[in-house]
Amino acid sequence: MRYEKGHKEATRRRILGVAAAEFREKGINGVGVADLMKDAGLTHGGFYSHFSSKEDLVRQVIEEAFSESRLKYPCAGEGPKNIEGLIRRYLRPEHRDHPELGCLATTLTGELARQPEAVRAEFTAKVGEMLAVIESHLPAKKSPAALRKTAMGIFSTMAGAMQLARAINDPKQSDALLEAGIEAACALAKN
Repeated sequence: MRYEKGHKEATRRRILGVAAAEFREKGINGVGVADLMKDAGLTHGGFYSHFSSKEDLVRQVIEEAFSESRLKYPCAGEGPKNIEGLIRRYLRPEHRDHPELGCLATTLTGELARQPEAVRAEFTAKVGEMLAVIESHLPAKKSPAALRKTAMGIFSTMAGAMQLARAINDPKQSDALLEAGIEAACALAKN
């Protein structure tokens, strides 16, 4: 059976989208290839025409998820130097409440630390891109090394606050953690 042009790429993107959501929700080890393909409306055997292994899939999901990160795109009214707007957008309750749509770093960091080198290298590169986005929102009065260090502190604060806010089952305490994360990350940006 012949498929129209672009069918294979559309199918690959559908698999990546389903995998990204399921990895964020269930973890990498909580998602099997057979179930993933079933959830994508495909057969298990078709997986290997798109990916050489589950490791290859994880690496490509990381690449895709970070390329689509909302951190890279300013919101309405958010200028290129509005670091507080970027921080508030990341540490909002909607992001906390929908991890399947959110930042891969906050949902998978623990598992990614135990992944093969190629997966970790992809994650490292994409975190570097996110740090560059944060740096672009900071005043350029610091040296490049100081900007990178500040961006690392801000991203670490945001990711940690998001992880804790998701793990806590008390809604008021979870909201307070998000606010504390906003205050701490903004304080880092001002130093």
